[in-house]
Amino acid sequence: MKIGVLGSGLMGKEAARDLVGSEGVTAVGLADIDLERAQQVCDQLKSTKLTAYQVNASDEQELANYMRQFDVIINALFYSFNEIVAKTAIQVGVNSVDLGGHIGHMTDKVLAMKEDAKAAGVTLIPDLGVAPGMINILSGHGASKLDKLEEIKLYVGGIPLKPEPPFEYNHVFSMEGVFDHYTDPSLIVRNGVKQEISSLTEVERVYFEKFGPLEAFHTSGGTSTLSISYPNLKTLEYKTIRYPGHAEKFKLLVDLNLTRMDYQVDVNGQQINPREVLLKVLDPIVDLKEKDDAVLLRIKVSGEKDGRPKTYEYEMTTYKDRVSNVTAMARATANTISVVAQMIGNGTISKRGVYPPEQCVPGETYMKEMAKRDVNILETGNTEKEHVNI
Repeated sequence: MKIGVLGSGLMGKEAARDLVGSEGVTAVGLADIDLERAQQVCDQLKSTKLTAYQVNASDEQELANYMRQFDVIINALFYSFNEIVAKTAIQVGVNSVDLGGHIGHMTDKVLAMKEDAKAAGVTLIPDLGVAPGMINILSGHGASKLDKLEEIKLYVGGIPLKPEPPFEYNHVFSMEGVFDHYTDPSLIVRNGVKQEISSLTEVERVYFEKFGPLEAFHTSGGTSTLSISYPNLKTLEYKTIRYPGHAEKFKLLVDLNLTRMDYQVDVNGQQINPREVLLKVLDPIVDLKEKDDAVLLRIKVSGEKDGRPKTYEYEMTTYKDRVSNVTAMARATANTISVVAQMIGNGTISKRGVYPPEQCVPGETYMKEMAKRDVNILETGNTEKEHVNI
């Protein structure tokens, strides 16, 4: 199969790395608006399967000419391109996957193309990162094993191995995105009622092997499409994992109006947006640089099986690969989108249309493929959910 990647940034590069190392993939394209940047990645990966292309993704004709050469497209561009890439995929009759983007309802716009994609005979799957992405696939896998689904609880965090003050945190994707997740309201389901709750709230202690006490709190975007795919849930929650004290410190910045987009102050006659200043101040402080990171994940999927309470739990701890110098977040994210793209290309996923990951990605196959890439997800099943400790 031939797979084309859009974007030669970190996720595009790591997806390309996995693709060229996969037996079933015969050719890989790596496209960027800057040909030199794409060529540099190709030179680093040293594979005869890999070719660099110059593509301006804002130009529909250029995009179409590139995409029609491949069986599947991996869109690793900024989420604002997801709509144009999905439309073009349908137009040229090529399957496509993206990393998601619930800001500005971008994923909703892609999901709305379902009938057009079905008519074109193509498969489109948005939201294929870690959260959303991996969490959707594993939630869907757990749900498929239950007779009745009642509860999904999600805990995910990308954190540094060695925390440093003041935030004990280093960002592994844009700080702008982190601000959005911390400030937009979080969608949850509680007692069967869909509702919004303030982010950075309801902090709880969580524990992972090899880590001391950690904390988890509500953040936006994480529940993704799960409340739509499973409309009868009694409970749905997504919490972000950090080192203790992080939420309280960031909540102070939010309460001081330092993270608001729609807020300006007069400084010596000039209108200044404090959020822009804070982003510039924080960036060098929280940049991961060459430090080691880890991605922690825990998912509880509960309900009934054969008339008894049953809980399936999924847990993962992934570390930075020091040999290839690839961050844990890049490993978990890029391998997920590459594995699913290959499942579409080889016919493992054959549903046509647009589907969120929980509705079409086979969890068992996905976990086996991720394990081959040393991203190990442990599944446990407990019949008495009272005995399950988060």
